[in-house]
Amino acid sequence: MSPAAPDAAGGDLFDANLKGSLLAIASSAFIGVSFIVKKKGLRRAGAAGARAGVGGYGYLLEPLWWVGMVTMLVGEIANFIAYMFAPAVLVTPLGALSIIVSAVLAHFTLNEKLHRVGVLGCGLCIVGSTMIILHAPQEMTPSSVEQIWHLATQPSFLCYAAIAVGVSLFLMLYCAPQCGQTNIIVYVGICSVIGSLTVMSIKAVGIAIKLTIEGINQAGYFQTWVFAVVSATCIVIQLVYLNKALDTFNTAVVSPIYYAMFTTLTILASAIMFKDWSGQRASNIASEICGFLTVLAGTVVLHSTREPDQTASADLYAALPPKIYWHIQGNGDIGKQREDDSLTCEFITVVRQDYFV
Repeated sequence: MSPAAPDAAGGDLFDANLKGSLLAIASSAFIGVSFIVKKKGLRRAGAAGARAGVGGYGYLLEPLWWVGMVTMLVGEIANFIAYMFAPAVLVTPLGALSIIVSAVLAHFTLNEKLHRVGVLGCGLCIVGSTMIILHAPQEMTPSSVEQIWHLATQPSFLCYAAIAVGVSLFLMLYCAPQCGQTNIIVYVGICSVIGSLTVMSIKAVGIAIKLTIEGINQAGYFQTWVFAVVSATCIVIQLVYLNKALDTFNTAVVSPIYYAMFTTLTILASAIMFKDWSGQRASNIASEICGFLTVLAGTVVLHSTREPDQTASADLYAALPPKIYWHIQGNGDIGKQREDDSLTCEFITVVRQDYFV
């Protein structure tokens, strides 16, 4: 009977990974749809009041936005359950499917075009993710929340968590007010960095729930509730800045860049916390690094082909500056006229070029 034990263990691992993969695929489909529905809701809310990209919260009264939120919630629940069965290095990269879903739907419903080079960037992200999946290491499965707490409080992960929090605060407090409306990396970077911590805490909560269902109650440990509070806090921060990113930039570009950064940081956090790469062969580690570089290359390609979104610039209804000057070239003469000067009928006939400064 003893030789059959490894096969049984391998079969259980395969079944668990299969369940996790199917749940992750379903999650990606729901999340990809939610990007589009929420974007339409944000547009409706922005037409009636202050946009989310400039600090408005009118979208909270928009039913369509809530439909998108419910759709995303379903996807996140499926993703949450997937982490109970499969390691983060397998579940997280499957989020690439949300790129395809959101890009296709944005093309047909939001009139957001994805150029051929952008499609190449998506392909690079997916190829890199495939490489990561194929060479993903076996993750150690904790048997209690206390064991996860021990992993989370080791110096290496505490260092990563401190850097992640510091970078997030820098982006939120300094970069977001300065260039959040013009640089897509700011909002998406906040979501991605915080998201890596979200996954680690959600995985801890998921394992606690799974163990409790199996009869090993984990609700009595304070660590379970600490992980739950951290998860809720990180999720709220992610939602706020993801709404800002979707309202400010093109959806077909937000989704891939968010996916690429989030996946890379999550796998890095998982490798630090759960020691995924410990004992791996050099060839597997090299393949995983190549997968990371491929994903990052796809991110650069997508970012370089980004088209300015009409709502990303200044608000169309924002007040104009109090003084506007025209440089006027007409009939060989160059002059300058202020806004408050009276304009004659001859002004229309002599103007050849009109520049605002």
